[in-house]
Amino acid sequence: MQRANVCLIDNEPVMLDLLCEVVEQAGLTARGFTRASQFFEEIGESESVSIVVLDLHMPEMDGVEVMRRLAKTKNPPALILVSGHDIGVLHAAEKLGRAQNLNILASLSKPLPLDELRMLLIPYSQRATEKRDDTASATQYRPVLVELRQAIQNNQLVPHYQPQLEIATGKITGVEALVRWQHPVAGLIYPDQFISLAEQGGLIGELTYWMIRNVAAQLQIWQSAGFSLVVSVNISAMDITTLTLPEQLGQLLKNNKLDPTLLTLEVTESALMGELVTSLDILTRLRLKGFGLSIDDFGTGYSSLLQLHRVPFSELKIDRCFVASMTTDAEARSIVKTCIVLGHELGMKVIAEGVETEAQLQELRQLGCDKAQGYFLSRPVPERDLIAWLKART
Repeated sequence: MQRANVCLIDNEPVMLDLLCEVVEQAGLTARGFTRASQFFEEIGESESVSIVVLDLHMPEMDGVEVMRRLAKTKNPPALILVSGHDIGVLHAAEKLGRAQNLNILASLSKPLPLDELRMLLIPYSQRATEKRDDTASATQYRPVLVELRQAIQNNQLVPHYQPQLEIATGKITGVEALVRWQHPVAGLIYPDQFISLAEQGGLIGELTYWMIRNVAAQLQIWQSAGFSLVVSVNISAMDITTLTLPEQLGQLLKNNKLDPTLLTLEVTESALMGELVTSLDILTRLRLKGFGLSIDDFGTGYSSLLQLHRVPFSELKIDRCFVASMTTDAEARSIVKTCIVLGHELGMKVIAEGVETEAQLQELRQLGCDKAQGYFLSRPVPERDLIAWLKART
């Protein structure tokens, strides 16, 4: 059987042939099915499938049934939903898929915007290439807690940095620091394989502090070299229940003679749903000490407006799911526009993440968005590659 990176489920054979061609142009292998039942019979839970392009309106088994079945599998593929129905049905299916913890890359209306589909696939192909280039298959490796503890102690973790563009000036004014684990046997391990392990094993606080300590050291080096960058670091829900966190970070930056405004802490909406009083205490004191505070993945959590009202955020990050379809989906564009206006009205800078195309960047510029980050600019890279990239832009 042919190994397929992308499976396409559509009951129109001519459309399948066209979609297979688009997939191949993006550097991925494709296989088409005119019936969903055939897909499950022949592919099943094959780990070789990375993406499924799924037409919701299918005979025998419709797209909603397919999503329900995929959600029960061990390693469900990412999904691109397609429909000729009205946009409301498509968006309802997208929300349903996310509620089932499925990775919905995008939802596209028929007739399909083939260029947009191609652009959605290209970054995925780039990420697959990065992982194939590793000397060992990190995606198959399942670390244990004692290894992670040793990794933190032995400095096996490494920050990668993704540039953030100030749209109005075209300058790179900041980066987001993303942790990677350079495992001595398994190679480069991505955070989705060990962050939950750190949280469950009580190591997340130690991991976060390690990350910020290394970022602080890097900031000193950049300042000495003449690079002025603000660094964003993700913190977990457990971090914002540690009452000593503001003092720890404040002292760390003071020891390194760094201004706290050079560090922005990113927290997701879902992380704020736990111990609210304690979280609000910690986040308010972080802002009092001068740290930036960003609400990440805005619009995908619960009670978004309530969180904005409660917490003194300085930055709002628009989730990639809205940015991905904003140039073809009027509702997504309206959401992005509303987020930008809302953020500005509340005195916050607004950054769009997941920017993959020039068209998306131009649209964000027209809407007055402050910053952008995504694969269109650069993937997350090690520090040495970041500096080379920055120098090449000057």
